[in-house]
Amino acid sequence: MSEFLVSARKYRPLTFDQVVGQSSVTSTLKNAIKSNQLAQSFLFCGPRGIGKTTCARIFAKEINIFNSTETIDDFSFNIFELDAASNNSVDDIRNLVEQVRVPPQIGKYKVYIIDEVHMLSQAAFNAFLKTLEEPPVHAKFILATTEKHKIIPTILSRCQIFDFKRVNNDDIVKNLKYVADQENITVDEDALFLIAEKSDGALRDSLSLFDRLVSFSDKKLTYTDVANHLNILDYQYYFNVTEHLISNDISSLFIIFNKIIDNGFDGQHFINGLSEHLRTLLLCQNKETVSLFSVNKSLKEKYLQQAELMNIKFLVNALKLANTCDLQYKASNNKRLLVEICLMQISSYGFDEESKKKNEKFVVTKSNSSSHNKKTKEILPIYPITKNEDDPKVKIQVEIASPSIDSTKLPESDKTSLSLKSKTISILSSLNDVEEKAESKKEITTVNSDDFSIDLLMKKWKEMISHFKDLEKSNLALNLNINSPELIEKNKIKIILSNSSQVELIEQEKINILTYLRNSLNNDLLELETEVKEIDKKDVPYTNSDKYKKMFEENKNLAKLGARLGLDPDY
Repeated sequence: MSEFLVSARKYRPLTFDQVVGQSSVTSTLKNAIKSNQLAQSFLFCGPRGIGKTTCARIFAKEINIFNSTETIDDFSFNIFELDAASNNSVDDIRNLVEQVRVPPQIGKYKVYIIDEVHMLSQAAFNAFLKTLEEPPVHAKFILATTEKHKIIPTILSRCQIFDFKRVNNDDIVKNLKYVADQENITVDEDALFLIAEKSDGALRDSLSLFDRLVSFSDKKLTYTDVANHLNILDYQYYFNVTEHLISNDISSLFIIFNKIIDNGFDGQHFINGLSEHLRTLLLCQNKETVSLFSVNKSLKEKYLQQAELMNIKFLVNALKLANTCDLQYKASNNKRLLVEICLMQISSYGFDEESKKKNEKFVVTKSNSSSHNKKTKEILPIYPITKNEDDPKVKIQVEIASPSIDSTKLPESDKTSLSLKSKTISILSSLNDVEEKAESKKEITTVNSDDFSIDLLMKKWKEMISHFKDLEKSNLALNLNINSPELIEKNKIKIILSNSSQVELIEQEKINILTYLRNSLNNDLLELETEVKEIDKKDVPYTNSDKYKKMFEENKNLAKLGARLGLDPDY
């Protein structure tokens, strides 16, 4: 039985043409070799598992093959690799510098590949500077790192920097297909896209996942197996949830969410997946942004079909609510209820009457055909109206607007139809006006706007601080205690804060603060403003001398006391 070799090593590229997703880097290195314009040192930086060390090995081999007149193909003895994670001391770098002085026995260049170079100590970096700047002609250095920002600028200035990018999902899927064909493994394209998304642009991670899943599924990868093994929710869940959101079917939403919870998925995992799904639908609203997400063709068609039923305002509001739910999830004591409230809020948006009037796309029907929509617009419902003349509350005036069409030229049947339509429209518009006026009156009568004094405000303010302390919001209570409110207008208060972090905290809890104050003061029109006023540092005493001067300004008798006792204020 042959020894198993992981795919990441077995299918590691041996030439620049085999490198996946780094065409800009590989083409530059190939041209540099052909033109014999090689720098003395290179820095390969980028995320993990994208081919930095692989390209370094290929480059080290290619420069010797290109510049050699010998028939030897293997120049591996001219390549020296150093792991800076474990060899990061000054002594390790000094040993390396001593080896650099010795020229190669075969070939033109000795290549030193230092992986994870950001792990070198400060002293090791300093010991390496001179050699890196002026190495021997036969020596080339290739530094590789995942954290470029940790390398000191003096090292960066001595290197030719190559930034490696994350491998996109399409390239990862192509590479996985190639490996599957070589290993005689049956795979679903949807399953490969899931692996690509889970690997987050790292080709090595995708191959590791691929090996693990092949062992799990016995050389047959299906979408269901991959989703279950990687703990990923099926995208069909999100399509169903979105359908129920736009149709305001809250009961079905709760049933689906309960099923997701029963399958062992976390609520935050679900809300994050829903946010990603809504973001994808938002991208589908414009042809230019469709290319920003990569999925297979069948799944892309599903997204485009569902995106046609959606409205941009609805999607933006849904994303805001989902993001707020995600931020509040960890702090919530009833996490399930938090997610359910979020779903209800999203579902309810767009179903109020004003939104329906402003935007027709919020009204979703099962049929999307243009003929159906035309029929819906042509057929007007006729409501039976019982007119009670004795009731003074109901007075409906039916006015028929004079049509622009010359009715004398129309046949009798068309005249009747036109008259009937005009009457129906007038009656419906009159009814809508009556309902809107009634609703506006109802809203006006329910608004509380009691007057309050600054003393009453401060009393309720202290009670609110105690309330937030009981809710274990000590940080908020502390900030409210040190920053007293000011009554600037009849229904407007202002808090003067000292820094932006306090403003951020108050703004996050603004709704809770206003809710408490409005209820306690019986004023629904109350508003809250914040203002940042930094403390003048000149007025704050720091040294003993400054403190003495500050105290002397407040009480001049301290000078006499200090002279009697022989005190030194600078001590």
